Amino acid sequence: QVQLVESGGGLVQAGGSLRLSCAASGRTFSSYVMGWFRQAPGREREFVASITWSGTLYGDSVKGRFTMSRDAFQNTNYLEMNRLKPEDTAVYYCAADPNPRNPILVLSYGYWGQGTQVTVSS
Repeated sequence: QVQLVESGGGLVQAGGSLRLSCAASGRTFSSYVMGWFRQAPGREREFVASITWSGTLYGDSVKGRFTMSRDAFQNTNYLEMNRLKPEDTAVYYCAADPNPRNPILVLSYGYWGQGTQVTVSS
């Protein structure tokens, strides 16, 4: 059974940093594309970052502030978030897929975690 478990969310002041983790289990994910998305109240789920075979992609709103990495041997990926802003407040979701059609689209991913809340105070 595939399971993705996010951790590391919390409350932080604007300008601060958080590191999210996504632990994957149930199969070997080293060849999977892994992604992070976020969803704020009343808004659609938004692409944050992904690691593909060719590199790492970032959403425009997080470029230069967030860094995604992965430890394939541990089946874990990370989202380092720096210079956080109040508009980064959302539930952050980890996603995985062996062959997503487009790694920035929600519908491309078949596996999702339950999410972790990130709240940035001003």
